[in-house]
Amino acid sequence: MNEGYPGVGRVLVVIPTYNEADNIRTIVGRVRRAVPEVDVLIADDNSPDGTGAIADELAAADPQIHVLHRAGKEGLGAAYLAGFAWARDAGYDVVVEMDADGSHSPEELPKLLDALGDADVVLGSRWVPGGKVLNWPLSRHLISRTGNLYTRLALGMPFKDATGGYRAYRMKALDALDLGDVASQGYCFQVDLVWRAYRQNHRIVEVPITFVERERGNSKMSSAIVREALWRVTVWGVRARVHAIRDRLRRS
Repeated sequence: MNEGYPGVGRVLVVIPTYNEADNIRTIVGRVRRAVPEVDVLIADDNSPDGTGAIADELAAADPQIHVLHRAGKEGLGAAYLAGFAWARDAGYDVVVEMDADGSHSPEELPKLLDALGDADVVLGSRWVPGGKVLNWPLSRHLISRTGNLYTRLALGMPFKDATGGYRAYRMKALDALDLGDVASQGYCFQVDLVWRAYRQNHRIVEVPITFVERERGNSKMSSAIVREALWRVTVWGVRARVHAIRDRLRRS
């Protein structure tokens, strides 16, 4: 059995895929070269382009690569939740979220894992000092910056990048989050999890990363994902303020 990453324990990098045949070999190879101590789980949503078959080939050649075949395209959030459950059953101490398209650099993974020494959740952040984004159009910059600003104002969280998808969780933190009722997807799934962790007073830190826009394949970003995030964050923010007012009234 792999002994894990020093000072952290056994680490599983979960990579959800849907039609990532052009990218999956490259990203998994980069992970294995960058941090040989971690294992990889490819969670494939029955990709029609053969991503699942490529994942099986990779797993057959490397005992630290695993594949979770899912029935169909159920969304990013559902794929990660399935990956979390797989990691828990297999006894991992830490789970890392990583995109398949190369936008999250495996070479920066040690920064996230090292930061777990003082944290339960580590967010790879594009918008803290030292973080940056490459090859994005102005429209994507505006969507991300505005979405994160709105999230901070609506929920009262201090994080600069609550929508980012490159992050590491200690399993004990995930176990405490009551993920059974998570239904959000995309950007909103990421906000949902950090919001739950923040309300439970888990130690959350941000480390700067460089986000690189994909070079091959189609982005999964859509206006529906943005609308879902806006709606859910607004609802969560209103509920939090109502609960805070009720608490103050009870104490007065």
